Amino acid sequence: MCNKLRVSVVQYLNTVPLIWGMQHGEQQGKFDLNFTTPAQCADAVRSGSAGVGIIPAIEVQRIEDLQVIHGVSISSLERVKSVILLSKTPIERISSVALDTSSRTSVALVTILLRKFYNLQPRMTPADPDPEKMLAQADAALLIGDPALAFNGRRVRIYDLAAEWRKFTGLPFVFAVWAGPRKAGLSKFSRDFQESRDYGLAHIGEIAAEYAPRHGMTPDEVKIYLTENINYNLDDKHREGLDLFYRLAREQGLIPAVTEVTFV
Repeated sequence: MCNKLRVSVVQYLNTVPLIWGMQHGEQQGKFDLNFTTPAQCADAVRSGSAGVGIIPAIEVQRIEDLQVIHGVSISSLERVKSVILLSKTPIERISSVALDTSSRTSVALVTILLRKFYNLQPRMTPADPDPEKMLAQADAALLIGDPALAFNGRRVRIYDLAAEWRKFTGLPFVFAVWAGPRKAGLSKFSRDFQESRDYGLAHIGEIAAEYAPRHGMTPDEVKIYLTENINYNLDDKHREGLDLFYRLAREQGLIPAVTEVTFV
């Protein structure tokens, strides 16, 4: 056990296909999996308590000396469904936003969208992912992951942030990537991560049957979410979107500089 690579995994439904091979396929037993939130995945990689994590894409620019596993991500080509802005007003009139503390990339994304594309300067306040409480203290609430999927509460406007990004840029949005410190030697594991993803995508039916009851969804709804809303590639278009995201994050002062991403 002690010599296994420690892998920090986001405990959301959208991550399940990435690790399905590690749980049920040829990669089973090869890694030490630890489940947590996106923000805590980044902290685990930063502190060295994990050798690799599915970390928020923005954190690639904030953690020094990282390598990113080529070809694999959690992204969206059009509408992601699980990264949403709930708003009591039209988006053009938002003056305050409660931000899900589980998120970092989505916090940067909503900041860029509102400042750059809507010319707003809303007050941003961190908050636990409780929509009712969030909307009691702000005009809008950023909600991500499974809580966003489960939202069916009060009547509010719902803005899908991947769709908003696509509307203004025409590009996919990359929410998270597998990354770890250079010293972890990820090149020898990259094929495992790619093949685990491929195994998961080949067994979406099994994943849907197992996870649908846990999320109050039908198996078909889970299949659609994991095959149409979420995209697990990291190709040239994804990287173009990622590069633009980093440039805009720098422009808005969300990162100090843009450094070249090292892929393995």
